[in-house]
Amino acid sequence: MAHMTSRVLTVGFDLDMTLIDSRPGIRACYQALSVRTGTFIDADLAVTRLGPPLAEELVNWFPADEVAAMADVYREMYPTHAIAPTPAMAGAREAIAAVRAAGGRAIVVTAKYEPNAKLHLSHLGIDADAVIGDLWAERKAEALREYDAGVYVGDHTGDVRGARTAGALSVAVATGPCDAEELRAAGADVVLKDLLEFPGWLAAHR
Repeated sequence: MAHMTSRVLTVGFDLDMTLIDSRPGIRACYQALSVRTGTFIDADLAVTRLGPPLAEELVNWFPADEVAAMADVYREMYPTHAIAPTPAMAGAREAIAAVRAAGGRAIVVTAKYEPNAKLHLSHLGIDADAVIGDLWAERKAEALREYDAGVYVGDHTGDVRGARTAGALSVAVATGPCDAEELRAAGADVVLKDLLEFPGWLAAHR
């Protein structure tokens, strides 16, 4: 009997507002950056639109030619201010455990600065098979293709675009700035209320 070798299931996950509720930490970091620079930043507004790269937010508060330098300052301050207050999203650990239980690999593909993404995961005791940072929207497909991910789970229309660009199944959770309708309109294949629904979906998908 011929032995069929099946592809290892690899599932990619976004980080902010998918696996972690990064709002409290990011709010604290923006407030600290505001104090340090003397520049007003509406931290409450900023955390309603998480997902895109940091520079896309900073350009609202700093002159364009200062954004790169301010991003460096923010990333340097981030571990002090943002890691401890940031909890895991409901169902995050269970979602990764479900991938592992199915014999699969779970990777994290995020627009966040990679060292800070890794700090969040180690602080929360969430163990991913790989963490790839600094990739947003369509560019997430680079890592998804490299790791042969068949599924990408995220909360933003940019995550849907990344999954589709990689030819991966787009599973969206309505836990971030984009609601279920917006995620569907962007082309998500599956829309879940949150990651608590993911293990059941994965079992049925398998």
